[in-house]
Amino acid sequence: MTELLTAAQMRAIEQAAIASGEVTGLDLMERAGRGVVEAIFEEWPELSQTAHRAVVLCGPGNNGGDGFVVARLLKEWGWEVEVFLYGDPERLPPDARVNYERWRGMGDVVALTIDGLWTSLFVKDLDVIVDALFGTGLTRPAPSFEPFEMLVHRVFADGLWWTGEPRKPWIVAIDNPSDMCCDSGLELVGDQRRYEAYAAHLTVTFHRAKRGHYLGEAPKYCTKLKVSDIGLPASEAEGLASRHPMRVGTFLTRPPEDDFEVWQALRRADGGYKYAHGHALILSGPAGQTGAARLAARGALRIGAGLVTVGAAPEAIPEHASQLNAIMLRPVADAAALEATLADPRINALCLGPGLGLDGRARALVAAALETRVPGQAPRRIVLDADALTLIARDPAVFALLHTNCVLTPHGGEFARLFPDIAEKLAAPATKGPAYSKVDATREAARRAGCVVLYKGPDTVIADPEGRCSINSAHYDRAAPWLATAGSGDVLSGFIAGLLARGFAPMQAAETAAWLHVECALSFGPGLIAEDLPEELPKVFRKLGL
Repeated sequence: MTELLTAAQMRAIEQAAIASGEVTGLDLMERAGRGVVEAIFEEWPELSQTAHRAVVLCGPGNNGGDGFVVARLLKEWGWEVEVFLYGDPERLPPDARVNYERWRGMGDVVALTIDGLWTSLFVKDLDVIVDALFGTGLTRPAPSFEPFEMLVHRVFADGLWWTGEPRKPWIVAIDNPSDMCCDSGLELVGDQRRYEAYAAHLTVTFHRAKRGHYLGEAPKYCTKLKVSDIGLPASEAEGLASRHPMRVGTFLTRPPEDDFEVWQALRRADGGYKYAHGHALILSGPAGQTGAARLAARGALRIGAGLVTVGAAPEAIPEHASQLNAIMLRPVADAAALEATLADPRINALCLGPGLGLDGRARALVAAALETRVPGQAPRRIVLDADALTLIARDPAVFALLHTNCVLTPHGGEFARLFPDIAEKLAAPATKGPAYSKVDATREAARRAGCVVLYKGPDTVIADPEGRCSINSAHYDRAAPWLATAGSGDVLSGFIAGLLARGFAPMQAAETAAWLHVECALSFGPGLIAEDLPEELPKVFRKLGL
């Protein structure tokens, strides 16, 4: 699991490193500027071959200081560089002021105005624009002034949005595109705003990616994210991150050693038998809407549950029987039948919601599933999705039955029905930072529900009642837009149910299933339909060496 940092965490890590005497603020600023230049040359190798032309827009804080370093390094490379400053140079922070003076020994600094930018952005041939205006520390909307609109217009004029084809000048943002909140991924907006955020071609951040890089609209505006190592002492960084009470991570690569037990748990033990890997029960609705339950059941079986049974309304039995083989089938007419079925203690995980319906039978099944206990054992692990979420939202008495072994998997609309006040707060315009984010909303929902909440989307956020939280990102090199297809969420519910049956804890099951869900989509590629996802799991498992 890769740790993501908040702006406050990043500042604390830098301050601790400086206080230790191992590094100075000027050292970090120099390394940051060098990291930006290296990222530019890595992204566009042709720019390192001959002299080119850049405009660097510097802001009034340390982000502007990074910009002065970038300008100096490009100038030393032989480039023609123009530097614009928003703010009073006398009020720059000490390290930024040092780099301002260093640049002044090489070139001019022009006040950032519409007249000053016009020729530089529109008349002269330009290769790179560096946005070093406002970085991770932005807590209020960026000023509404014409140079910002000029920058946005330049991006539009060069066709990044109109044609979908990026063209020079390349826009490089330091930390994040100015006026984006790096904790929430939201654009900070004020009363006088007359423009929308622009999309950088490349965003370079330092030490670790920030939480907001993977939330909200930020991936669209960051476009491509590069994390540059600036040599912060590992002990300080790791110590501060691990002491933060609400860890945030994202499965971007195979988990490191601290999550190795997840991968070990996915391995089948030699000599085991089917019940050793759990028995998942997937409840189905009436005839004519049974496909969603079969998708979930297939997902549960493919991810490794030893047995999977579909509990169907009696009239839907023929419909299921014509399409099920390895998955077993059992009639479950009502709550009493479900209670009788759950008398078998070997059924250790349930999935309710996909195609379940919204009638009295469905409501009774959800309540019975949440209430039924195996004598002497904890409540069964349950995934609640789709129709089950709507039923819970409608009935406070059923909502009150939720327990710590539940996983809720709402999309945006379902989340708003379950937690309308939280959803309203999340939808409100972000006027100051750190803005209320999807992470904050999911944590609040998990605390209220008393169980794990997996809030679906390209920026899927998973939280438990204690505040642990993960972002499963399908952005940048893990973008999988073809997951937006009917039934993919049903398969995800099945993945979670299968892992719960295998003994995964609810949070661990939700995190791992969400990550594998994206991996399956990436493995299959365009043209994906929901039925393809379970069938791609064997290939993904082989790739992981399982």
